Amino acid sequence: MAKKPAQTNADDYLRMYRQMAKIRAFEDNANRLYLEAKMPGLTHMYSGEEAVAVGICEALGSTDKITSTHRGHGHCMAKGADFKQMFCELLGKAEGYCRGKGGSMHIADQDNGNLGANAIVGGSMGIATGAALSAKLRGSKDVTVCFFGDGATAQGLMYEVMNMAALWKLPVIYACENNGYSEYTRTDEIAAGSITARAEAFGIEAHKVDGQDVLAVNKLTTDLVARARKGEGPFFIELETYRYHGHHVGDINREYYRTKKEEADWKKNRDPITNFGKWLTKEGIASADDLAAMDAEIKDEAKAAVDYALAADYPPEEEVDAHVFSGVAHARPYLSGDAA
Repeated sequence: MAKKPAQTNADDYLRMYRQMAKIRAFEDNANRLYLEAKMPGLTHMYSGEEAVAVGICEALGSTDKITSTHRGHGHCMAKGADFKQMFCELLGKAEGYCRGKGGSMHIADQDNGNLGANAIVGGSMGIATGAALSAKLRGSKDVTVCFFGDGATAQGLMYEVMNMAALWKLPVIYACENNGYSEYTRTDEIAAGSITARAEAFGIEAHKVDGQDVLAVNKLTTDLVARARKGEGPFFIELETYRYHGHHVGDINREYYRTKKEEADWKKNRDPITNFGKWLTKEGIASADDLAAMDAEIKDEAKAAVDYALAADYPPEEEVDAHVFSGVAHARPYLSGDAA
């Protein structure tokens, strides 16, 4: 477990532990809602990757921006999302972040700087880079973090935006969550060469870090965010991590592409929450009983939020086409010959 700068106090450590535990509790409940057929659609579990989202987002301020992915609940929670509004969104309720219309893969939380999750692989890369360009043009010191998975490194958009970001020295950090698998295929079978070398080809400073070590992630990100604010960006981070569940909640029998032993080894030896908890007790920051009490409190909070969301109202029927936008309407004059 990497050491954090000395000025960081116990409250910071305990907040990071709490945030990771909240993400795990959220995912456990989201998975149960799916299995009980109470949640529409699919969701993609973030369990096992909590140190990435928390380590990075703890280095950001409220006005700093993030963009997220189809596996984005952890990013949302780490950037300040609320249990009740998150569960309401998953269940299609009016009190959700997008009034129930975004669902699991399109949650946005503008108040906390979350520009939104995106079901398109690599789909938020342009949004993140655009947000960084906006910050630079406005003279803001805000930094944007673009989360994406190893599979997204095969998307051409990544190379287009990294080229622009490097040319214009934008305050953006590209955070590649390499969890070892691109859907159902090992990363080393779909990604030739080095992932960090892809960024280095554009002259972008790239780093690799243990994504299961929240302190290592946070220290690196804190340093890079400070440098990005001074105009030294962009940066690229490859975070080596692991997802405990399948590609999505319906991917239950995974033995045709990875073994149960592999999963068990990661859970036993590399769990980010368990290992951070052991470090906290070793350093005398919290006792095992303190952490157990915190875990129990979070689980109760999550259950209460689920119960609240299940009982919450759906949006009214007349709102079915509100807040929905389409390029077709804009294209209609051209299609009809009304405009040149």
